[in-house]
Amino acid sequence: MESIASLLQELAESRALIQGTFSQPRKREQDGCAKVTVKPVELKGGLFYQFSSFVGKKVLHDNVRPEEAAEKMEALLGETFRQALLQAAEADYQVLISKKGKAGILKKPPTKKAAVQLDHNRKKNYVLEEGKPVPFLVELGIMNAEGKVLAKKYDKFRQINRFVEMIADVVPHLAKDRTLHIVDFGCGKSYLTFALYYYLQVVQGLDIQVIGLDLKEDVISHCAGLAEKFGYDRLQFLVGDIAQYEGLERVDMVVTLHACDTATDAALEKAIRWRADVILSVPCCQHELFRQVESEVLGPLLEHGILKERFSALATDALRSKLLDIMGYKTQLLEFIDMEHTPKNVLIRAVKGKRPAPAELAALVGSYVEFRRFLHADPYLERALHKELQPLLEAYAPASAAGRG
Repeated sequence: MESIASLLQELAESRALIQGTFSQPRKREQDGCAKVTVKPVELKGGLFYQFSSFVGKKVLHDNVRPEEAAEKMEALLGETFRQALLQAAEADYQVLISKKGKAGILKKPPTKKAAVQLDHNRKKNYVLEEGKPVPFLVELGIMNAEGKVLAKKYDKFRQINRFVEMIADVVPHLAKDRTLHIVDFGCGKSYLTFALYYYLQVVQGLDIQVIGLDLKEDVISHCAGLAEKFGYDRLQFLVGDIAQYEGLERVDMVVTLHACDTATDAALEKAIRWRADVILSVPCCQHELFRQVESEVLGPLLEHGILKERFSALATDALRSKLLDIMGYKTQLLEFIDMEHTPKNVLIRAVKGKRPAPAELAALVGSYVEFRRFLHADPYLERALHKELQPLLEAYAPASAAGRG
């Protein structure tokens, strides 16, 4: 059965299986399962294999992930059926199990074409293309040496590409006539740091110097070893704290993914003071506003801890976004899929622009101050930028909302 298991795994994980039919039950029972068909289906959560069990006049359906499908099909042959027809684009495979348990596989010319081309099987216009080996993706076990994306890692492959697409969108805002300095605060395992470097340096051919910064020495040591292994000589990893880092006088892009609480604000402050052209930030846990927010009007919401926590996180990002706009950035809040835990997070993407005209600045400041005052909030980022912000707040804030509440 070892060769059959390998065949099933290959067909499922490569998404080559168009249809499988398992028949000739080992036990003929009146109410038993006569056959099982297997076919790929595209559902909201991605690619699944649908197992349809024909039991009497009923058909029972079970949808499983590709990485689980091979094991389930192997169990059908090992325990329930003696025969299977596995139809793929390149060939049909007839599998027979004798009464003594001996297995045989007969390969035949293909007889079936996919009726519907699944999204996962289409040639997608990914920035990092499937079929072309990328060193760090191979090292991370997302691709094999030939560039084929492994089924279990396909979601990560899509997530990394989504991040690279966000990088691609801001490339026009980066200088092309000098070395670009990029800092990734709290880089962690650095999946996305490597993706950023690979796209900008290898794919786009930009002159860049990237620094990954994190507090965990073992993680930094591991990432530095990988950078050396890949020959990424313009990628450096350092042990350090966001708030204390003073290694550069000018930075063109600041990336901060999952910095906890006010560490995100410390990174945003650094970016603003550097006059960074691009800021990409995915905040993590956000506790500051949770401790500050007060409102009788919002009482029904704030009396529930889980709702207060979620509201505080969203309000914090709204305040950050408005402060960035006041400081001359064009800010967008985008949906971002976390690599490790897969919740939907907010990515703050800010691009440096011109200082807003007086009328626009007055509207931005007024909106920010009214909202902050309504929440009784005293945001870290405003305090950190007090010297720059105070003249603007005094000049443009409505008189009734000038104070912090």
